Amino acid sequence: MTMTIPRQKAAASADPPDVPPRRRRTPATWYRGGGLANLLFVLPMVFVFFFFSWSPIVQSVIMSLQKTNLLVSEWVGFDNYVTVLTDPALGRAVVNTLYFAVLALLFGFPLPLLMAVLMSEVRRCKGLYSALAYLPVVIPPVVAVLLWKFFYDSSPNGVFNTVLGWVGIPPQPFLSSATQAMPSLVLEATWAAAGGSIIIYLAALLSVPPELYDAAEVDGASIWRKVWHVTIPQLRGILFIMLILQVIATAQVFLEPFLFTGGGPAGATKTILLYIYDKAFRNSLGGDYGEATAVSVLLAIVLAVLSWLYFRLTDRWSTS
Repeated sequence: MTMTIPRQKAAASADPPDVPPRRRRTPATWYRGGGLANLLFVLPMVFVFFFFSWSPIVQSVIMSLQKTNLLVSEWVGFDNYVTVLTDPALGRAVVNTLYFAVLALLFGFPLPLLMAVLMSEVRRCKGLYSALAYLPVVIPPVVAVLLWKFFYDSSPNGVFNTVLGWVGIPPQPFLSSATQAMPSLVLEATWAAAGGSIIIYLAALLSVPPELYDAAEVDGASIWRKVWHVTIPQLRGILFIMLILQVIATAQVFLEPFLFTGGGPAGATKTILLYIYDKAFRNSLGGDYGEATAVSVLLAIVLAVLSWLYFRLTDRWSTS
């Protein structure tokens, strides 16, 4: 026996439930809903953020339009930008910075990922290896640079030259050579910064489903094929973020060329930030802070545009 449902009841059951109309928000409802209290709670944080973040940016833009040594200021408009953009020394600094960035990306970007993958395959003492990998990050950067500067001693009794002598390689000039100085700086910078990237990659590898590795092992994949077909596709988002962060960091390199070589030999390691430093502090009375700030503003604009383009291009790749 089949029971039929009346049409009116069937139609009523098909209708969506009544949704109460949304009330129009007015200043009175905003106030009664706690909006004023929330605003008063957020205002101090907004003020602190503006004062310490956006206020220096605005002041820098204003200073870049002035000729000033912090004692005497003169409004010059865009003359500072014209001066620095036509300065051959800035072009040399840009080329040196790009050279440093390319070397750092070639060696410093894949190496932490490779070490993280190898460490993730270790079954025993994984925590010890992680601590050893992160140890260079704990060392103060100035101490690390001075330590490596001692290692780079160009005399035959230098640490690295002694090791090279064991295999029959003659002493190398390292920091005093225009061709070897920049690679020497990149080697130390890679050693100093790799630990942080390794820890991030190790944490990201924990989110990769182990079933994917098990399936790859069943198919007879080697560790390198597992890295290429499983690890890298699963870590695309992290890899894209780490890449843009490293590009920004290498574009702002200052400590290594400043402490290792001071921009030498013959300007071979003078980067953009070292150029800015020389503009601002080239004599005891203070340099031209307006020109130095103009270069800083230009660098910030270039990095902001580069980051925007990078995220626009990689957004689809990282989520597909």
